[in-house]
Order: sequence, then structure tokens, then C-alpha cells
Amino acid sequence: MIQVLSPRQVEAARPAGRFVGRVLAELRQRSRPGTNLLEIDEWARKMIADEGAVSCYVDYAPSFGRGPFGKVICTSVNDAVLHGLPHDYRLVDGDLLTLDFAVSVQGWVADAAISFVVGESAAPADRQLIDSTRAALAAGIGQAWPGQRVGDISHAIGTVLTGAGYRVNTEFGGHGVGSTMHQDPHVANNGRPGRGLKLKAGMLLAIEPWVMADTDRLVMDPDGWTLRSSTGCRTAHTEHTVAITRGGPVILTEPG
Repeated sequence: MIQVLSPRQVEAARPAGRFVGRVLAELRQRSRPGTNLLEIDEWARKMIADEGAVSCYVDYAPSFGRGPFGKVICTSVNDAVLHGLPHDYRLVDGDLLTLDFAVSVQGWVADAAISFVVGESAAPADRQLIDSTRAALAAGIGQAWPGQRVGDISHAIGTVLTGAGYRVNTEFGGHGVGSTMHQDPHVANNGRPGRGLKLKAGMLLAIEPWVMADTDRLVMDPDGWTLRSSTGCRTAHTEHTVAITRGGPVILTEPG
């Protein structure tokens, strides 16, 4: 399914985006050495309840996971990059943490992710991973105009990531959102320009570059959810929900 929203519906989706951005910003500030991943999930759960929002994750049970997910946020640490299931682990100084969060507010979904180093011991290679995903996201968003194609976004992302020396996995990537979390089209993190679905004003896309330091292969944890780098290398993941408008791309998940 691909939803194309009216301008009024795009405006109605803004509160979900602002809330997602605000939650991620607050959780980043609260995540310190000694913080338990289960605490982060509880903080997010309380913020969802206080907002009157609905988690997109807690009942999520796709074919690739051992569902339902049961938690309201993904917490991926170090070599974990996607779908990190919160568990009893206390963060230590220098951990590379990714938080991925999606909710519905007033019937509209927003989805975003941030990666950051916990504490004060940020290794240069970790900073490069994070900065590369951020730069790739900016490049992808720059192609999110009506009349462009999904492949233009994918190509822009892949050009940045491969240019930084990383191999790119295209199995998991960005996707459409709207009244549900995962919609078409799939937005791979590498591709050929001028190919794929033509973008229209009113589409919402969750664009999400992610990368692993020295591989493009994933392995699944025994929990049936957490995806890690096959070599144990560090990883990073950055995501925004973007509205395609006649005036250009609008990031909905900036902190509000």
C-alpha cells in the first residue's frame, strides 16, 4: 500500500513527527553509562502513555521477526544495528547506541532513529560511522522531491556510504509511512538513479541509512529480532520521516 496524503493530512502528521523527534532527543540525554536498556524502554513507554500515542512496535509481528516485539523502542548496541530488542544490559562508556522509535499520533505514523556514543569515549571510527549515515540521510532527503524516483534517493545514499568506504546492505532500508508503519515503497540504501517509483507530493517516507564498519552481512540474535554485523564490527543507523511536498522535502521528525 502507498498512501498519498492531502496537504491537510500532511499537517495532521506533524505532531507525530515532532513527538518522535522529542522522545529520541530526551532519551539520548538520559542514556548514560549505567543506564539499563530496559529503563530506556520504560521511559519511552511512559512518554507514549503521557502523549496518548500508540506504539508501532509492541504488537509488531512481521515474518522476519519472532513476534510480537513486545517493547516500544529498538535499542541496538555496538555490533547490533537493527531491531535491537531491549534486554537487561547496562550501558558502559564508549558504547555505540542506536535508538529506533515509531508511534502513531492521531492516526498518523512517524519513524526515526539516532546513533550516538554513550559517555565521553567516542572512538574516531565510531564518529565516522555516525557522521556517514547522517551525511547519507541528508543526501537522500535532498532527492525527495515530486517527480524524482525512489532510485534517486537510494543512489544518493549509496554514493555517500560507498564513498566513505562502506559496503551497503540493501535487504533492509527505508519505507513509506502513513496511517501504518511499513508501507511501499522500499527505499534501499543503494541503487540506480532514475529507477523505481515516481515520487508524488503527499507521500511520507522514512529514509534510513545504516551501515556496518567492515561488512554488509547480518546475523540474527537468538532473541529472534536483533540484527548484528556478521563480523562483530560496530554499526550506525540514522532515520527521519520526510514529507514530500511541492515545495520540497520536509523533515517531520526534528525534535519539537
